This record gives sequence, structure tokens and C-alpha cells, in this order.
Amino acid sequence: MSKTNGKDADGPETGKNRETASQGDAEHTGKTKGKRAENRAEKADAETRKDARKARADHHPPSSAAWARAVDAGMGGTAPSLSPHLHPRLPRPAPGIVTVEPGTRFSLASVDPDATGGLDKAEAKVALAGEHARIKAWQEKLYAEHRRSLLVVFQAIDTGGKDGTIRSVLEGVNPQGCRVWSFKVPSAEELDQDFLWRYHAKAPGRGLIGVFNRSHYEDVLVVRVKGLVPEETWRERYGLINDFERLLTLSGTTILKFFLHISKDEQKERLEARLEDAEKHWKFDPADLVERKSWDAYRTAFDDALSRCSTPYAPWHVVPANRKWARNLMVARTIADTLEAMDPRFPPPREGLEGLKVPD
Repeated sequence: MSKTNGKDADGPETGKNRETASQGDAEHTGKTKGKRAENRAEKADAETRKDARKARADHHPPSSAAWARAVDAGMGGTAPSLSPHLHPRLPRPAPGIVTVEPGTRFSLASVDPDATGGLDKAEAKVALAGEHARIKAWQEKLYAEHRRSLLVVFQAIDTGGKDGTIRSVLEGVNPQGCRVWSFKVPSAEELDQDFLWRYHAKAPGRGLIGVFNRSHYEDVLVVRVKGLVPEETWRERYGLINDFERLLTLSGTTILKFFLHISKDEQKERLEARLEDAEKHWKFDPADLVERKSWDAYRTAFDDALSRCSTPYAPWHVVPANRKWARNLMVARTIADTLEAMDPRFPPPREGLEGLKVPD
């Protein structure tokens, strides 16, 4: 390209076009720089938002982390072991009680319902007061320790004495640390769930003694005798019940199961006593007379349940229950011995209590 008199040899139009092109390049460069600046700003803003999210996450952890922290805090940082061999060895039941040997065929006909455990009535009354004191003391430690629980299950034929036993044995126990549940005919909501749902919901939490007045065994007893579910259904439930009790045991719940064993003659006397005493009429249900006709069917159902569901971790204890004073002592002593075997401990004191003084 040549120049003439300081002007482009290509002429004024070409120069003007080049000037316009130069301006376009400048505008493009400016736009590019602006875009880069905008990108840097967006990147910085994204980093800021990321830092903010991280800060929020640290302050509000994901639900799984929050759950784990809550569990740890709720248990004082000491979860019960899930290893069955670390659970307390269950003591022998009180004299007079017959424990169903796991894996064997059992018959209630082999147990004398009049047995007393070798004590007389006067001795039993004194001894029962001592067992009340033991249960009360161990329950306080169990409640304070807040790591394990005790579930006491009562089953019996009608008039077998479940209510009276519970009332006698738990006399003086702090109600804050004890829950008693009486399972009646299931509601519509309960029937819409699996058969163990309502029982699992009432299992005792850590630190508590839970008592089932009737229990999950009704679903292999009354439903069987009355034909409320098909045989293939109730037969499957023995294994499910054993699995359920094993789950509770591995989760830190010791299970005591008592069958209160009375004779047919004793049931007749107790039903007649309710009819003769106006203050006991409220306890009498004419349906009890219908149920009495199924005595043999119930005995067969009880024999099967006791045989199939007595396990090393939750054995069945058959309590001779014709004599109430003997029954109450046997059950109370077994509960006290079990709590002692569990050996709950008061938690260690808080640090820094030494030398503290309460101001006036």
C-alpha cells in the first residue's frame, strides 16, 4: 500500500472502512473483556454461594448425620451391644416355677397348679415385702442408667390372675419407670397392620419396665381357637414371634414370659365368686362361660405356643397359680432376680461437683 500527501492511496472510502473496522474491533474487544469480567463475577458469586451452602451444611447436617448424633446423645454415647453373648445370663426362676426347655415338647398337664415352691402363706407374705424392695431398688437404677429395658409378658386362661399378679408384684414401683399395657380386641386400625405392629409400638424404651397383660401370643391362641385366621396363617406366626423377641433382645430388652397356670376347677370357683359378689360383677362377662367350653382347645393351643416359642433368649416360665400368695411371690422373686442379673448401674456423677455449695 502506498501513501500520497499523507492520504491512503486507496482513497477516502477505503480509509473510512478501515476506521469503521477498527472501531468494530475495539467494541468487540470491550465486549470480550466485559464478558470475562462478568464470568469472573459469576464465578466469584458461585464460590460465595458454595461457601454459604457448606456453612449451612455444617450447621444443619444431613438427616442421617443428625439422626446418628441424636441417637448417640440420647444414649449417652454408649449403645447397648447387639451381641447376644454380652446380654446378662438369665437367672433360674424362683422355686415352684417350671421353665419350658427350649426345643422340647411341653404339656401343661406336667405342672401341678397347686404347687407353692415350698413356702407357706405366712412366710410368703414376709418374703414378698422383701422382693418389693428389691424390685424398687433395681428399677431405680435401670431408669437412671437409661440403656436397657425389661419386658414382662403375662398370659393365662380367663381368671388366671394376670391383673392381680401385676397389681401385687409391682406394688411401690415408680410409675415413671413402668408401663403396663392391656391388649384387648384389636381396633380397625390395628387390624389394618401386621399382627405384631401394635405390640412393637408398646415395647418398653430404654430405662423402662414394660408389662404386657395379654400379648402377641393372643395371635396364636384366641385366633386359633376361634378360627379367626386360616391355619397356615397362625402356624407361620410362631417363627415370626421368635424373630420379634430376638430383635427386642438384641436391641437391649430382656424378656420375661410368665404363663399363670390354674386348674379347670379353680377357674370354676373364681367365676362363681364373681357372680356371688356384687362388687365383682363388673369383672364377669357371660362370654367367659362360652370360652370355658373351649378349655381343652385352649390348653392345646397353650401347649403349642409354650413349646414352639420358648427360646434361650426368651424362655417361658409356667407359674402354678391356684394359690395367689404363692404365685405372687414366685413372679416377684423372678423379676427381682432378673433385674439383679441385668445389674444396671447409676451413671457416673457430673464432673466438677466436688466442693460445690448450694447458695443460701
